[in-house]
Amino acid sequence: MSFRDRWIAFWMAHAGLSRRGRLATMLATWSAPAYKGKRGLARLNPHGFISPRAQIACRDLRLAAYLYVDDSVVIYDRGDGGHVTLGEAVHLYRGTIIELGQGGSVEIGADSHIQPNCQFTAFVGSVRIGRAVQVAPGCAFYPYQHSFAAGQSIVEQPLASAGDIVISDGAWLGYGVIVLDGVTIGAGAVVGAGAVVVHDVPAGAIVAGVPARVLGYRE
Repeated sequence: MSFRDRWIAFWMAHAGLSRRGRLATMLATWSAPAYKGKRGLARLNPHGFISPRAQIACRDLRLAAYLYVDDSVVIYDRGDGGHVTLGEAVHLYRGTIIELGQGGSVEIGADSHIQPNCQFTAFVGSVRIGRAVQVAPGCAFYPYQHSFAAGQSIVEQPLASAGDIVISDGAWLGYGVIVLDGVTIGAGAVVGAGAVVVHDVPAGAIVAGVPARVLGYRE
């Protein structure tokens, strides 16, 4: 084992979310590869790799083993949100923002990968993502909507939700997909880049468009 590998392994053994744990993680990264090259660090500690450059302010944060949380990830509860649950070996890449409010929660199942710059804004409703789900960069999940009655500014309107967003096991969402409240995407479904999903997607379906519509099935 090289000196660099011994250095990384030593500091990752002490990594965590405490002040000392975050310092240890930072020291480990000094000689670690860049960007996704750091993913291997997540296997060196049961707590996984949580970048010291991630911003985490969440009262109810439930973390499984061997996570990878990249630089510039934000997990933020504004004070009245629910919980964030990250399953084993979940990967959150840089620029992803998880924001909670008005009782909303976010759950991401084991082995799911969330690529850069995705947005989870869980207000009123929640977002539940299954196991081994692949989410491409720039996707957004909104389990709520603003009311827009006349005579009152939009910012003063109450939020409403048609239900939680559910992304079932093994689904794949292409670049820039937007998923709105009350939608369930079935197991193994594929959603094409840029789609806006406003209705449920059957298991194994291939959908695309604005709004998304079924083009065929993987079988």
